[in-house]
Amino acid sequence: MDKIIIRGGQRLTGKVRVHGAKNAVLPIIAASILAENGESTIYEVPGLDDVYTISEVIKALNVNINYDPQSEVLRVDASKLNSTEAPYEWVRKMRASFLVMGPLLARKGAARIPLPGGCAIGSRGIDQHLKGFD
Repeated sequence: MDKIIIRGGQRLTGKVRVHGAKNAVLPIIAASILAENGESTIYEVPGLDDVYTISEVIKALNVNINYDPQSEVLRVDASKLNSTEAPYEWVRKMRASFLVMGPLLARKGAARIPLPGGCAIGSRGIDQHLKGFD
């Protein structure tokens, strides 16, 4: 494994640009519905089908979500979230759609999410997700 060793008394400063990745951005998008006020802005969102799919799941909850693929910026305003039921037509397309369950439970105290689909690996249960809610 490569590593960087820094010796010396110089304080490090600066910025590092981290490009978006699907496995990181989908949970972040799902978590954005926790914000009851204001707008969440997520940068470096890759233009993937899964980003579109989870956006549609969240829109169905009456959340305003806008993605600009040119700038890779996604804006979410969940102040009007009023539904706890994700539509099967979108959830069936992607396993990660199930990620909205936790934020819905936290914010609304209820969630009705169909069993997710879209897994190329094969059948995988959701029991590990559900254990987290105990």
